[in-house]
Amino acid sequence: MSILYKLTVFEPSGEKLLDESFTAENDGQAKEIGQNLLNEKNYQDQTHRCVSPAGKLLLFHR
Repeated sequence: MSILYKLTVFEPSGEKLLDESFTAENDGQAKEIGQNLLNEKNYQDQTHRCVSPAGKLLLFHR
């Protein structure tokens, strides 16, 4: 069963640069997919978070 996760990237001002949903089989796979998306879009050093539907924080950078 696929689970829907949310990846959000922010400017210091709070403006959203990326607000993307994706599916994964589990939290581990979601963390990997989220990190790959950040790297592909060159957002790995921006403030970001990746959360599960239950609100569990999988990735966070401030």
